[in-house]
Amino acid sequence: MVEWTECERATIKDIFAKLDYDSVGPAALSRCLIVYPWTQRYFSKFGNLYNAAAIMGNPNVAKHGKIILHDLERGVKNMDNLKETYADLSVLHSETLHVDPDNFKLISDCLTIVVASRMGKAFTGEVQAALQKFLAAVVSALGRQYH
Repeated sequence: MVEWTECERATIKDIFAKLDYDSVGPAALSRCLIVYPWTQRYFSKFGNLYNAAAIMGNPNVAKHGKIILHDLERGVKNMDNLKETYADLSVLHSETLHVDPDNFKLISDCLTIVVASRMGKAFTGEVQAALQKFLAAVVSALGRQYH
């Protein structure tokens, strides 16, 4: 179990409270699919993913990007119980969808970049550390079925 300081908890809650899920989620997933094109194989039913413009304009990518953020919000609300919070998603991604667990790290890195770009100077080292600690804990919880 991850131990959180009160400052980390407050920082993570503040980040997610200020995020525009309708733009940040799609931007993070689009970035992941563009920068790491091999991740597109998990989204074959999403239609046209042939180039960056198609990915960024794809409504299925946008919808799933929002879903990812809402699922992360569940973790924000349950920071002390991430493994249980994500147990069903972990099973789905490992046993049904056969998603390589390394992809969770890739999307978390892309999300960090998008959040940093939106927050600007407010994205201090302390903010980044808290966000990356949270995302690493979520990635670990999601990847637990693979071990």
